[in-house]
Amino acid sequence: MTSIQANEAMIESHQRFFTAASSNDAVNVLKILDQGIDIEVRNQDGATALLIATHNNAVAAARILIDAGADVNAMNHIQDSPYLYAGAEGKLEILKMTLEHGADLSSINRYGGTALIPAAHHGHVDTVRELLATAIDIDHVNNLGWTALIEAVILGDGKTRYIEIVGLLLAAGANPAIADREGVSALDHAIASGYKEIADLLRTAESGNQQ
Repeated sequence: MTSIQANEAMIESHQRFFTAASSNDAVNVLKILDQGIDIEVRNQDGATALLIATHNNAVAAARILIDAGADVNAMNHIQDSPYLYAGAEGKLEILKMTLEHGADLSSINRYGGTALIPAAHHGHVDTVRELLATAIDIDHVNNLGWTALIEAVILGDGKTRYIEIVGLLLAAGANPAIADREGVSALDHAIASGYKEIADLLRTAESGNQQ
C-alpha cells in the first residue's frame, strides 16, 4: 500500500468512526475502537467522536466512548466540549456520564460561561438541577457580565420552567445582589419584563440575605 493509499484508508476509517458516533451505531463504534483507532481523533471542526455523539444525543455511542476513555473535556474549534455541550443543550444522560468521568466544572465556553449558565438560559430544568448537585461555581460571571441567575431572567420567558430554574438557583445559594455591567440586578430585569413570579422569588431572596 502506498502512502497515499494509506492516508486515504485512514481518512475513510475516521469518517466511519464519526458516522457511527453520530448515528448512535454502538456496534460499529465498538468495532472501530477494537481496530485501534485513536479515540481522540478530530474532524475538520476539531470535534472528537464523543462530541459528535453528544451533538446528536447518541447516548449508547457516547457511553461506549466514555467507558473506553474518551476525554469528556476535549474542545473543538469553538470551545465546545462533550461536557459543556451536554450541559448547555440539556443532553442529560450524557451530561451525567461526563460528570462521572472527570468533567471539568471550571471549564468555560466561548462566551466565558460555565455549563450552568447556558443550561439556565435554555430552560433545561433537570440539567440545572444536576449541575447544582456538583461543586460548580453558581455565581460565575460570563463575558457578557451575566450569571446563570441573570441569564435565566434576561434570556428566559418568565414562564414555568424559568420560574423553577430561578427557584433552584436561589435555593442553591445564587446571589441575587449581583448586577450586570450596567448595574441592573436580576430583580430589576424581572420587574422590567413583567415576570411577577420570578420577581417575587428574587425579592424574597434579597430580603432574606439582608436579615
